[in-house]
Amino acid sequence: METTDSKETKKKKMSVSAIKDGTVIDHVPAKSLFKVIQILGLDKIDNQITFGTNLNSKKLGKKAIIKISDKLFEADDINRIALVAPDAKLNIIKNYEVIEKKKVVVPDTISGIAECMNPKCITNVEKVTTRFKVISKKNVSLKCHYCEKITNQDNLHII
Repeated sequence: METTDSKETKKKKMSVSAIKDGTVIDHVPAKSLFKVIQILGLDKIDNQITFGTNLNSKKLGKKAIIKISDKLFEADDINRIALVAPDAKLNIIKNYEVIEKKKVVVPDTISGIAECMNPKCITNVEKVTTRFKVISKKNVSLKCHYCEKITNQDNLHII
């Protein structure tokens, strides 16, 4: 006979299908989920994608998670993730097993990934690649190399 306790435990478990090969992006702030999906172009690929949002997290309060089958990310993609989700962690899955864990790291400088928020900046007037110095890695803030305007995470537009 099954006890009430074990029934409640079963009810609390959430079942999300495992992926054979691919990447799991965990510890994404819940409010940044759709921004991560957009900047990685996940809304335009045919791979199986599973995501959950507003999941409880001791560190973030509420977090999101994204599972992408048959997809690994290049350094530029990981830098894009770091700009909107600096605490994110990537788990690389091979044959249903985690073979590598990576914590995204906000780099010291950013080139060609984000736009300067100053409409008069040369990067918004001419074909000049954007360059920023990262002045805060926790609540990401970038200082434009050309006009010195500071762009914070709320105003960040990823290219």
